[in-house]
Amino acid sequence: MEYTTAPTAWARIYMAGSLADAERVCREWAFNEGGCVTVTPTNYVYSGGQESGFIVGFINYPRFPATQEAILSRANLLAQKLADALHQRSWTVETPETTTWVTRAMPFESGTVHRGVM
Repeated sequence: MEYTTAPTAWARIYMAGSLADAERVCREWAFNEGGCVTVTPTNYVYSGGQESGFIVGFINYPRFPATQEAILSRANLLAQKLADALHQRSWTVETPETTTWVTRAMPFESGTVHRGVM
């Protein structure tokens, strides 16, 4: 047997939306970019309601080691792809050092007056 170790590093994406759609986007990402992630279903329960979603996990796989910064960069890129595909406005990316909530304005919130909309 051979054992290979690497420094512990990881990132997790937390997002609401369809688990099946998230898995599809992650499969496409893994095929095109080379990589492996976990996709775990979860439920978000908060004041005023709840919704289902998923957690996408990245680890520092010793066969293909990476820095924490590289893992975070890949997680942020995949999170953006997921948000676009699943039409999500916000998500969270967590690492051992930081937790970042990302939110974006929707096109209709740009301050532009839309004809026929009050």
